[in-house]
Amino acid sequence: MTTDNAAVKGPLTGCCVVELGSTVAGPFCGRLYADLGASVICIEKPSGDALRGMGRQFNGKSLWWTSMHRNKETVAINMKSGEGRHIVRDLVRKADILIENFKPGTLEKWGLGYDEISRDNPGLVLVRISGFGQTGPYSKRAGFGIIGESLSGIRSITGEPDRPPARVATPVTDYVAGLYGAFGGLAAMQERHRTGRGQVVDVALYESSFSLMENFVPTFEKLGIVPTRVGSRLHGHVPNSLFPVKNDEWIHIAAGNDTTFDRLAVAMGKPELLDMSKFNNGPARLANEEEIVGLIGDWTRNWSLNDLYEFLVEQDIPAAPIYTIADVFEDPQFAAREMILNVPDDEMGQVKLSGIVPKFSNSPGEVRWTGGVIGKDTRAVLSRELGYSEIELSTLEKSGAISSHSNNGAG
Repeated sequence: MTTDNAAVKGPLTGCCVVELGSTVAGPFCGRLYADLGASVICIEKPSGDALRGMGRQFNGKSLWWTSMHRNKETVAINMKSGEGRHIVRDLVRKADILIENFKPGTLEKWGLGYDEISRDNPGLVLVRISGFGQTGPYSKRAGFGIIGESLSGIRSITGEPDRPPARVATPVTDYVAGLYGAFGGLAAMQERHRTGRGQVVDVALYESSFSLMENFVPTFEKLGIVPTRVGSRLHGHVPNSLFPVKNDEWIHIAAGNDTTFDRLAVAMGKPELLDMSKFNNGPARLANEEEIVGLIGDWTRNWSLNDLYEFLVEQDIPAAPIYTIADVFEDPQFAAREMILNVPDDEMGQVKLSGIVPKFSNSPGEVRWTGGVIGKDTRAVLSRELGYSEIELSTLEKSGAISSHSNNGAG
């Protein structure tokens, strides 16, 4: 697989990825690869992926799609068509990694199971992301990230104790699963360097969410403790919570480590707290959480937000106001680290997108373009990668096997 962009840079330059994913988890995995220089071909159905209809729109374009599918080439193929599946198989034959996040059994139904496609490409790494994994009694169930999150235990500890379980208003589990998929794919490629063979990386949404509960597994087994919702606090780390300030505003202070709590006590003008056995170590503060949180709250509510924030920063105590996205746009740290990027867009002229994580000292990634219209790169990719002529491409379009920007009516 090649690329027509000679200026591509990043640590994954030369890595070839085909993405069959949909919505968030699979596409985020592919986006991580693309940001770091991999050549990523995103295959979606001719009617468009579900993400195109999600989130806010600007002039009829999904802004979420704009970001999620940046740096990817977009190819529209009808997977219900035998010709379409044949094209995908030919593309996969040249790939390092294939990403999919369909219900288990879908690839097999299409004749694209790993046993089949790896015959043509024994070094292929297949990253499979699904609700419950490829095995087990729940494997055939439909599953979104929030469903896995609900079963993982995460939601039972999220929110205020006197209210129903809450959720973070972004698909955290899908993003975590995408991260695991990207990490697993690279680990499998490292293994391929030794063996010459690829393998399947099996990522489950519920397991990705459950992995964030690791602290509570031995705690339940050894102590029988079932954690509950504690609002803005962090289980086992005291103080680590929101505290009130003037004008009904809030600041989060994280001073649960002994050395940090020592600095906080001195900053509060209460060094005597350090001599009290009920506050001078982590387990003791946890046992007396309500009392210490109350003492800190009595102190913070006499401050304005900005004054307290500046003071705590000066005292080397981790603290932060609760930013909105508008605050992020104004913050100098985000600007200095290039976490808000101005990216050219074919339809909008330009759009601001989030920056690349992580940073690399010698081979940084780059956001080169935004997610495009349906089938934007269909003809270019199939001509370049598989040698199709314009006549062959036109025939495939007429049969419904593929769709291109010129044929789908996109503006």
